Amino acid sequence: MTTGLAAAALAAALAVPAQAHGDGRPPHWELKETGTDVRFRGLAAVSRNSAWLAGSAGTVLRTGDGGRTWRNVSPPGAQELQFRDVEAFDARRAVVLAIGEGEASRVYRTDDGGETWTESFRNTDPRAFYDCLTFFDPRHGLAMSDPVDGRFRILSTEDGGRSWEVLPNEGMPPALEGEAGFAASGQCLVSSGPRDVWLATGGAARARVLHSADRGRTWTVADTPVPAGDPARGVFALAFRDRAHGIAVGGDYRADQPSPQAAATTGDAGRTWTPAAQPPPAYRSGVAWLPYSRTTAFAVGPTGTDLTTDGGRTWRTVDTGSYDTVDCTPDRGCWAAGERGRVARLEN
Repeated sequence: MTTGLAAAALAAALAVPAQAHGDGRPPHWELKETGTDVRFRGLAAVSRNSAWLAGSAGTVLRTGDGGRTWRNVSPPGAQELQFRDVEAFDARRAVVLAIGEGEASRVYRTDDGGETWTESFRNTDPRAFYDCLTFFDPRHGLAMSDPVDGRFRILSTEDGGRSWEVLPNEGMPPALEGEAGFAASGQCLVSSGPRDVWLATGGAARARVLHSADRGRTWTVADTPVPAGDPARGVFALAFRDRAHGIAVGGDYRADQPSPQAAATTGDAGRTWTPAAQPPPAYRSGVAWLPYSRTTAFAVGPTGTDLTTDGGRTWRTVDTGSYDTVDCTPDRGCWAAGERGRVARLEN
């Protein structure tokens, strides 16, 4: 729960008095009952009132009333799929990604709030395993797969996810041995602006971030200080507040393993990364900037939520609840989701 100095820091970051809330409490995550116990690693926040969730057992939920009620809008026949990412354009249009080897990796799209879905992509290459997707705008988007033939594979859409094509891989740097993405929060592939996109990796000798300034046609790559060297370690999530300034979080997802240097920042579009002076105390799988702030962001993981008010240089724990992913909207509606059906909205 949020207490003491952490609550004051959170209130200051949100520019509100620490006790000036309807129930007298400082800013805090307020759990919303979803009526399910599936794990939600996919989250798309549309506004303070509207959000989409994507999780295990082929589950997709949607709310339009701030989380008071949730509608199960899961695609028919998807019970065996693991949805790990959802990108929503508004309360009616969304695209979800199912992960896994071969045909388990699929993309679905809805234009009517989940009343009906169209399967727009099914992976037929047994070597591919798709992890994350992102959209630059309502038409242009990308999805990424773990390396095939030694390079990460990029899938592209120019019609809002209705059709997809695999991009040529000549502009993709070679992958390291054992390198892969983590389908932990839907944030291993993120974009900012009309053309810039970043891809986070782990599992190899070094944790890296790849950057493309042309919607995935060509890429550069940079090492990060986040520890890797094991299939369970690396960068799990990225967030960029503009095309230059970004945060990377990760660590070792095993509960019995430490996660030193679990966060890093960049101010040059990912060409170089600097370790956090005071990183989160444990593995973090999701990260999001507070809208309109140049300095405030949240990181979440199974052991809690951390807050930075200096652009990612230092972090402090403000909540101890378990969450896998976090997302914020232009009207400052921040949401978090995770295991056992846990979903919360930041009340401030």
